[in-house]
Amino acid sequence: MLLRDKMRSIIKKSLIVILSIISLTLVSCSSMREYKVKDELLISSNVEDNYRVYYEIFVASFSDSDEDGVGDINGLINRIDYLNDGDDNSGKSLGIEGIWLMPIMPSPSYHKYDVLNYKDIDSSYGTMEEFENFVNLAKERNIKVIIDLVLNHTSNLHPWFKNAQKAIQENDLENKYLDYYVLVTEDEKEQGKMYYPFAGDYFYEGNFSPSMPELNLDSTDVRNEIIDIISFWYEIGIDGFRLDAAKYPYFRNDDLNIEFWNWFVEECKKINPDTYIVGEVWSGDSLIAPYYESFSNFDFGMSGSEGAISAAAKQYNTINQYVSYLTNYRSMIEGYNPNAILTPFISNHDMDRAAGYLNLNNYEMFMAANLYLLTYGNPFIYYGEEIGMKGSRSNEMTDANRRLAMLWGDDDTVKDPIGTTYDNDNQTNGTVKSHLKDKESLYNHYKKLIMIRKANPEIARGSYTYLEFSGYYTFGGFLSTYKDSTVGVFHNVGDKEIIIDLSQYTDFTFTTLRAYVGINTASLDGQTLKIGPYTSVVLK
Repeated sequence: MLLRDKMRSIIKKSLIVILSIISLTLVSCSSMREYKVKDELLISSNVEDNYRVYYEIFVASFSDSDEDGVGDINGLINRIDYLNDGDDNSGKSLGIEGIWLMPIMPSPSYHKYDVLNYKDIDSSYGTMEEFENFVNLAKERNIKVIIDLVLNHTSNLHPWFKNAQKAIQENDLENKYLDYYVLVTEDEKEQGKMYYPFAGDYFYEGNFSPSMPELNLDSTDVRNEIIDIISFWYEIGIDGFRLDAAKYPYFRNDDLNIEFWNWFVEECKKINPDTYIVGEVWSGDSLIAPYYESFSNFDFGMSGSEGAISAAAKQYNTINQYVSYLTNYRSMIEGYNPNAILTPFISNHDMDRAAGYLNLNNYEMFMAANLYLLTYGNPFIYYGEEIGMKGSRSNEMTDANRRLAMLWGDDDTVKDPIGTTYDNDNQTNGTVKSHLKDKESLYNHYKKLIMIRKANPEIARGSYTYLEFSGYYTFGGFLSTYKDSTVGVFHNVGDKEIIIDLSQYTDFTFTTLRAYVGINTASLDGQTLKIGPYTSVVLK
């Protein structure tokens, strides 16, 4: 009876100059340089759409408020000024506009991807009241909060699973919980899927782990449970979900997966029409693209040590190749969903941290940040990325090494997660405290980039025009047009200054150098752009 198929910064010349209608003000505060955007381009704190810079947080490793070594919800509250102080023009915080929290629901594991209760907070993280306080505080600062939702499987200790086992043992074959999981007899097992003994003559499907039984998403009761779960969290005040393992609900069946996720999104939008949902479809670009029919998806082709961002920052590929890739990928995605919001990133909790393969001392990490924060959609920053934190599986094959404690450099008592074997002597790029004091730090570089991005909404939202600069290896860029306003974004990832007549490559006439960010300066004389090494510019 088958119930379902299922440097440390050594840059001393780093400078942003925001010209023309943006003026740059330097303010001394806590021994750091701060930037204020004034006048006509004062950044609005009332962005109403879903185009935002997100920040991924593993709560257990972020900040500990009660000195038990485990990060918690109150730790998030204590550190929210670091992320966003509520004033986009203060220059005193990183300036992120969205937060993705990895699983926060009760779970027997440190990572919490095996859920025990879909409608509660893990006690090690705090209480539901504390979480509501956090969500309300985020809303006051126009930060959207999305949470991890794991619907592919539960914990094998979940009451649903226990009730189903008990029903078999008691020969209660009418028990509704028997339909909650994928249960098969020996002769019903499908090749390529993983099964484990359940009860009686039955086995359950568990493609991730024997402790993670697969839910039967064809079950009406399970779907009603899902509606109840999302209703609960929307009522709490969250803005959406990050969907774990989005290509696995129906193992190796993309069509059924997309059909299910279309149903899921429809139910979400009945409750919150403005919800933001992003899925994890860890595949090649052409396999990710169809899932954009349902929701945004992380753009894995851009990420990792072999991804498009790293290849461009390390000069393995030309900037022309990078921009061409962006243009072609976006065009493919829009074939499935013209309103898609793409999701660039360089690393996450399942990947080696970017600062391990993108060097700060030769500016690779800085330029990688330029390449993906000055582009389309919703970039996601992995906590600690902005201070160059490292962490990799190495030879130990444990993802805990990628989820190390945030390096605050103060009296925070947060500790590395269970299973960590990483040698923290490899952490050579400083702490939050040291980055705050260094005006040329990677943190301050990220802060400047986010400020520029906010002040130029065309970058995230516009339609792109690829400009091909034949003969240039380290230089390239694109035009982006939004609401009849066009900007040009150009990068020089090389170590030589470039002088180029842009009129030879586009009919668009630039009049203003809006901003530059990097280790050097830039200038615009007519249509001739002079751009220093390891520097990016925004022109209008």
